[in-house]
Amino acid sequence: MAIVDSTTPALEFDGEKLDIAGVRRVAEGRAQVRVPLTTLERAERSRHLFEGLVRDGVPVYGVTTGYGEMIYMLVDVSKETELQTNLVRSHSAGVGPVFAEDEARAILAARLNALAKGYSAVRPELLNRLALYLNQGIIPAIPEIGSLGASGDLGPLAHIASTVIGEGYVLRDGARTTTGPVLAEHGITPLDLKFKEGLALINGTSAMTGLGALVVGRALDQVRQAEIVTALVVETLEGSTSPFQADGHDIARPHRGQIDTAANMRELLRGSGLAVDHADLTRQAQEQQTGGDVSRTDVYLQKAYTLRAIPQVVGAVRNTLYHAVETIETELNSSNDNPLFFEGKDVFHGANFHGQPVAFVLDFTTIALTQLGVFSERRTNRLLNRYLSGLPEFLVAGDPGLNCGFAGAQYPATALVAENRTIGPASTQSVPSNGDNQDVVSMGLIAGRNARRVLGNNNYILAVEYLAAAQAVDVSGRYDRLSPAAKLTYDKIRSMVPTLQDDRYMADEIEKIAEALRGGEFLDALTTGGVTLR
Repeated sequence: MAIVDSTTPALEFDGEKLDIAGVRRVAEGRAQVRVPLTTLERAERSRHLFEGLVRDGVPVYGVTTGYGEMIYMLVDVSKETELQTNLVRSHSAGVGPVFAEDEARAILAARLNALAKGYSAVRPELLNRLALYLNQGIIPAIPEIGSLGASGDLGPLAHIASTVIGEGYVLRDGARTTTGPVLAEHGITPLDLKFKEGLALINGTSAMTGLGALVVGRALDQVRQAEIVTALVVETLEGSTSPFQADGHDIARPHRGQIDTAANMRELLRGSGLAVDHADLTRQAQEQQTGGDVSRTDVYLQKAYTLRAIPQVVGAVRNTLYHAVETIETELNSSNDNPLFFEGKDVFHGANFHGQPVAFVLDFTTIALTQLGVFSERRTNRLLNRYLSGLPEFLVAGDPGLNCGFAGAQYPATALVAENRTIGPASTQSVPSNGDNQDVVSMGLIAGRNARRVLGNNNYILAVEYLAAAQAVDVSGRYDRLSPAAKLTYDKIRSMVPTLQDDRYMADEIEKIAEALRGGEFLDALTTGGVTLR
């Protein structure tokens, strides 16, 4: 079992204020959690309200009736545990690889907070049990495949519920192991689920939302690290600072993402002796037109988009992710099962379990991250092309006839750009199921897995750009005039991978930089060095 972090205050799960940062603390940092007493009391009141309706004979879907097409089949109230257990068992049918431990913890955290909202009529014992799992490092083994994202993530969440009743599997050191003995080791007795609780556990969007919280949070870190290497490339190619002037964004076209990316570029280029301003470019362009001696071949103001349209394109990626953050954080703090119970009101038999809002923004995330990878690969291509960079072809430092330099390293970046482009939207792929009762489904968990895949591919694409950018600094001899931020970035790269003098095995070096990107190490290096990004 995972070791939990007891050095920071426990994160409160009250159904109201969980954010993506909180999910990451629990999922990645193993932070402790607690359910406040007021939340448990609210759950108790909801349970009493629900039980009163059952006693009064009010028909409640999935409680005193069957499920799906069997909705009008009355169920013997004496068989409440059997009904809930059968629901969990029948839906524990996921297949394929299981989610990683941090992903499973994020999914579990999302489900706990949705139930803590207080309208699902589950007993306080169930909330405490999910919190106990997180605190003790008991991680359900959740197969990745099997959700339609319409009546919630039924399959994946059933694999959580199965562990609550002592069945199914949990993860130990990343491998599946039978739940029963693990619970016994912790002195935990499996719960007998009461009316509504099996349905409440599985009938929600928490798998796509928990995974989406991790993907979107990490994607914003990836964008910042893309901006870091972009600034290094702009400097090394002696690019212009003009496209990042504040007024062109803050006043002229005030998209939040565009403003933030432009501000980051200004911060990253601050103190550069290589990047040039508008006046310098105008002068050099005039010199070239009049036959003056110009050391660079690319001095015109109309730079390539990957050097000039950075706030507009990368900023649009940011805007997409900002929208995804808003949607996912709303969903994290929503009751997304069915039915729901409100004091003094009719039972809400609705469809909050439908994952369409989350599915859409995760597809948008896939699209935006794909474009982020395209931008990176095109800058790498510019660095390697002597006609575009003015640097040695393929950044060869040694004998250019004998060595290939970065020619081969570009291939995986280009291949992954093409692969990302094959990953289409999942939310448009509705396939009706359940006797056509679920006639339009969201496929939100597929959208989340797609976004995660592009995010991972981008780490390799960016890794190649980081390596190429550092090599460009070396072959150009421009280190001394780099900005403080660029020097921090270059030094971090060189602490892991030496300059390429002659051809050598490069796969391990790309993996090493990609792993550093996954861990946010370049962002951390700048933060430690006093450079703060939005």
